[in-house]
Amino acid sequence: MLTHKDNEMICRVGPGTPGGALMRRFWHPVCTSAQLPHPDCAPLRVRLLGENYVAFRDTDGNVGFLEELCMHRGASLALGRVEEGGIRCLYHGWKFSASGDVMETPNHADPKYAARMKAPSFPAREAGGIVWAYVGPKELLPAFSRYAFMDAEPNHRVVLRINVSCNYLQLVEGGEDSSHVGVLHTNMARPGWKENEFTPNPDVINPAALASNDLEPALKIEDTAFGFHYVALRKTTDAKVRNARVVPFIVPYGRIIPAPAFQFTVLEVPEDDTHTSTYIVVHGDVPVTEEKIVELLGLNDPKYYDRKNCTFTASWADSFGQNRELMKENWTGLRGVEVEDATIGLSQGPLYDRSREHLVPADQAVVRVRRVLLESIKRVMENQQPPALGLDLRGVSACDRELEEGAAWQDLLPAHRQAIEA
Repeated sequence: MLTHKDNEMICRVGPGTPGGALMRRFWHPVCTSAQLPHPDCAPLRVRLLGENYVAFRDTDGNVGFLEELCMHRGASLALGRVEEGGIRCLYHGWKFSASGDVMETPNHADPKYAARMKAPSFPAREAGGIVWAYVGPKELLPAFSRYAFMDAEPNHRVVLRINVSCNYLQLVEGGEDSSHVGVLHTNMARPGWKENEFTPNPDVINPAALASNDLEPALKIEDTAFGFHYVALRKTTDAKVRNARVVPFIVPYGRIIPAPAFQFTVLEVPEDDTHTSTYIVVHGDVPVTEEKIVELLGLNDPKYYDRKNCTFTASWADSFGQNRELMKENWTGLRGVEVEDATIGLSQGPLYDRSREHLVPADQAVVRVRRVLLESIKRVMENQQPPALGLDLRGVSACDRELEEGAAWQDLLPAHRQAIEA
């Protein structure tokens, strides 16, 4: 159980909030590169941490990230023209560069005036098929953290964004909860459940595939410089061997989920207190297509996902598209891992009150997420550096493997040791 006060502290991310102060110390995904597909394309309105911005790609392909409202009279730059090296406000034609320089002020032609002005702009860059921005204190700009997926070949990587109308922590906690995998994702985790038989799912892309039918995994957790990692140990048919599923939590909202041949990096970016942009990046040593991942996640049905606007569209209006007849053969009556996860997050309401819950040992990793975030917020409030800030994260990964009796689970991911010892 989390007190109401602590729940508010973690979940509220707007300006002036403790949780918002933590979030503003990090670089954040603000859109996919595909959402700004070419130079001088349409700008994109971005909601991040309770504030509005505009992202655009200028004539030279540079990405700009500015406050949404024009510094002249407050019209939205997301309606503007992107042309000739900048973004131009429709209202009076003021034009700004990607770095915020005032390029033109047609209704006040004094060049000295424009030279003295600068629009509120923020550091932005592209990496791994994502546009990233930093909106925190300029004097505290951290190094940019790199993930392994950023080094993947483009045809070995798929980047998706899914906007979900609930608080980010609900989605983070779902992702760090290993015991839900064998229940909520029964169809993909435990084929044969209907006949009380366990057959491992052979799909090498499936992030919900389990090698064991044990629904009560034992958890072990270890803090690291990036947050923590934990192992879910499941019994197998061999008493001397256990299945070990290791998942990291990367402050403030990141995780990596293992699939047999791929890694799923998931970033739950708060748009505001009740809306989240989920970024899912799939990468591996072999090619993968967007269509395959969209189908796997259940997002190939427009009833659930508006691909143009990157929005999860299912709601209580039709019980999230749940098919009760299908439930005779399908555990949830839903199709796809992300559809199931997003639906559960939404079912908890816009911002879940954790003071009412009843936790069990299988929830240890969820509890650790909360503790690490509260400790991180405290560190920021005391002018200290939070975990994970500016770290090279390319060695951080996840795995699902067999563990012999007496072996250390940490040895399954030796690259994490550097982060443990940092």
